[in-house]
Amino acid sequence: MKKSVSPSYQSNEAQNSEHAHEHSHEHIDSVAHEHMHELGIAHAHSHSHGEHGHVHSEESKKAVLNRLSRIIGHMQSVKNMVESDRDCSDVLIQLSAINSAVQSVSRVILKEHLSTCIIDAVQAGDYESIDELNNAIDKFMK
Repeated sequence: MKKSVSPSYQSNEAQNSEHAHEHSHEHIDSVAHEHMHELGIAHAHSHSHGEHGHVHSEESKKAVLNRLSRIIGHMQSVKNMVESDRDCSDVLIQLSAINSAVQSVSRVILKEHLSTCIIDAVQAGDYESIDELNNAIDKFMK
């Protein structure tokens, strides 16, 4: 299994060591990652930030990680449903619930990003971050 390194939610020590830096994003579970691709769920693999720092509260980070863990668990349950030949309608209903959960956590991350990262970036004169956000929104909204 790969360990998750979230682009927006990393330790303060890592954030303070370097301002202009590249982030990588690996998924906790390759099966869940594969299912995200199969379902057409938009997600980032990597991105970079300009000159601003990236700081999120532990409470916010924990809430997002908890939501993602529930989504991954739910995806595993759906995989088990398919493996045990459960009714397709039931599988589709569960996939719809997963899609809603992904959309919900995406909204949480976007709101957090706007209220912290983008404000900090603008105050630091890092307008590249706004372009990156617009690019991410375009990819997410496909």
